[in-house]
Amino acid sequence: MSAEYQNIFTSVQVVAPSYPGVPIGRDEHEREGPATHWHLLGRIGDAQLGPIYLGWLGIASLICGFIAIEIMGLNMWASVGWDPVQFVRQLPWLALEPPPPDYGLSLPPLNQGGWWLMAGFFLTMAILLWWVRMYRRARALGMGTHVAWAFAAAIWLYLVLGFIRPILMGSWGEAVPFGIFPHLDWTAAFSLRYGNLFYNPFHMLSIAFLYGSTLLFAMHGATILAVSRFGGEREIEQITDRGTASERAALFWRWTMGFNATMESIHRWAWWFAVLCPLTGGIGILLTGTVVDNWYLWAVKHGVAPMYPAVFQPVVDPALQLLGVKP
Repeated sequence: MSAEYQNIFTSVQVVAPSYPGVPIGRDEHEREGPATHWHLLGRIGDAQLGPIYLGWLGIASLICGFIAIEIMGLNMWASVGWDPVQFVRQLPWLALEPPPPDYGLSLPPLNQGGWWLMAGFFLTMAILLWWVRMYRRARALGMGTHVAWAFAAAIWLYLVLGFIRPILMGSWGEAVPFGIFPHLDWTAAFSLRYGNLFYNPFHMLSIAFLYGSTLLFAMHGATILAVSRFGGEREIEQITDRGTASERAALFWRWTMGFNATMESIHRWAWWFAVLCPLTGGIGILLTGTVVDNWYLWAVKHGVAPMYPAVFQPVVDPALQLLGVKP
């Protein structure tokens, strides 16, 4: 197929001998397994699979992650009486709950949230070990550590939800349960409990960066696809020696957007927008319940939201009416 007819629905797969990658010194021998080529992988990326490098950090991370998932899965399975059919059927609704508020920050019995603490510990270790692995692999290859710090932004939000904020609130019960729908239910209840999280300014920023990053990534990806017939995917060359692809992309952006990000700066734009999403979101969660108890009342006080008029008469407890209390 001619490169002149490339579009969003077509792709070019390069068929060539497997390439092990650049030499990495003393860690060279730890690359495991021969490389293979999968056509289906080539439809979404590079068809080459492997060789794989894990190292002791990667192995430790996978072990901790397996233990965490096993604790969650076995507890969820036990909650349906070890029935495999019900386990599969109800899996989206099953949960491993944090300890009740009565236990505070103490270590509860296993069946009263202890399993949640244990699963959270191993899951956190798996994530942190994987972060260190990403950082060290980037340094070993002479790369920048941008990916590791982007991952750290997501880890910040994870730690706020399950570790930092519960400690500040004095109870593990403030943390998020493990489960698909249960953690969504927790989010809805959390918002209602603190006066609608939508009035939280850091939540507003987080959503703006979320939508903004999706828009930027989509627009950048679409632009490069649109000029790929002119070599636009070779962005480094287009940055250092501007060619017809970047010229056309820049002209298109100026025509449609008024200005254009360059082949280099668009990646900074997208990186910052994506990273600021969990950073600002984590700040908003951290302030909820610790500094601000009701975000709607906060918004009314600071002129962000209107004070809604009282449409109905106040309701008095019937038990109080028996004591002669009037509305």
